[in-house]
Amino acid sequence: MILKNVITTGVLTLSLFSAFAFVQKDGKEEVKQNPATEGNGFAVLELFTSEGCSSCPPADELMGKIEKEYKNKNVYILSYHVDYWNRLGWKDRFSSAENSQRQQLYSRLLNSQVYTPQLVVNGKTEFVGSDENTLSKALQTALSGSQNTNISLSAKVTQHEIHVQYDATAITAKDRLLVSLVEKQSSTHVGKGENEGRHLQHWQIVHQQNSIALNTQQKGVTAFQVPQLFSAENWEVIAFIQNSKTGEISGTAKIQF
Repeated sequence: MILKNVITTGVLTLSLFSAFAFVQKDGKEEVKQNPATEGNGFAVLELFTSEGCSSCPPADELMGKIEKEYKNKNVYILSYHVDYWNRLGWKDRFSSAENSQRQQLYSRLLNSQVYTPQLVVNGKTEFVGSDENTLSKALQTALSGSQNTNISLSAKVTQHEIHVQYDATAITAKDRLLVSLVEKQSSTHVGKGENEGRHLQHWQIVHQQNSIALNTQQKGVTAFQVPQLFSAENWEVIAFIQNSKTGEISGTAKIQF
């Protein structure tokens, strides 16, 4: 079922696409991204989902479909697994309190309820995450109506950490850069709860996200711990600029390892 808890608070996110170069330096893999051209439309899709919610698998599957169909477009998907379903019989291994807090923040910014599956597009509109018709219209609007503020990214992968160097331009004093470490695809066999016995597929899972205030720092480095069983081909970094007061996303970027 779609769970609608009225909670308060909101969130942030964004992303952009470019050409990437892979360089070996001092025995470490370095990934570079060429700056993107301003003016290109983009769509950042933030899905709030849970393995404990029986209405969520269709939304998860829709994200996989969109990821495939819009592979060469400026469409960036981030799936946040919330933790408030965990008390109802099944603990989602991808869930976190931070993801739930992001959704609660959006509820305040967008004056919406908190429920799963919920999809937020470019930080401005929200609707049920499995509604393909509404998503199709939202994608058309976002890709034709948005203008991308440039973000430059590069990354180095060491034995224990992923170092992401960024250069981003703030539009307002309220802008923050959110940098996310994303697992492209995974699956789980659910043993309890509403999805008991089902084998669920997931796409674009957010594992770690760092938030940086751009009014004080526009160039710098942020780091993530290398996840267990890390494989470069199944992970990527997505970054976006978001206004913390309005929620609106103004720029995006992505690095694939």
